[in-house]
Amino acid sequence: MLHYLITLQAPDRKGLVEQIANVISRHNGNWLDSEMRHIDGIFAAILQLEVSALKWDALLDALECIDGLTCSFNKTSQTPVPIKRLSFNLVAYDREGLVLEISNKINALGINIEQFSSKQETAGHTGIALFRATMGLGLSEPCQEEQLTDSLYELGDDVVLDKLSKSA
Repeated sequence: MLHYLITLQAPDRKGLVEQIANVISRHNGNWLDSEMRHIDGIFAAILQLEVSALKWDALLDALECIDGLTCSFNKTSQTPVPIKRLSFNLVAYDREGLVLEISNKINALGINIEQFSSKQETAGHTGIALFRATMGLGLSEPCQEEQLTDSLYELGDDVVLDKLSKSA
């Protein structure tokens, strides 16, 4: 069995996830992991599937037959497991270039961003635009956690950082 990472996009509509799941099931694919979102009328998904090499081409053809669906994929392989995974919520005043600043600080410490979800929202009491991100990070060294929090707080006095979970 081979593992594939598939990205999908289509105009959002009811029943789309069921159509995709039906295609995967009909081709004996195993749905391992996924992230799906509706953003501005567009359905976007990232799926990790396990499927027989013999059924892969037919599965891909069937996905491409779903009305309006675009698809891209890569074959995946096992990667080294980080020694520690952390999840954080970060809130700051929204500003241009903030994601670049955050990713630069994380990358400079040699930390892998495994999951990143963000949105802009308005603070209810002031109407100020806020940036909110949830990040899943893979650390390779024990000392990186303290360095990471120190580095993210250097983004400004407006940064609020909450550690959500910790696993070894």
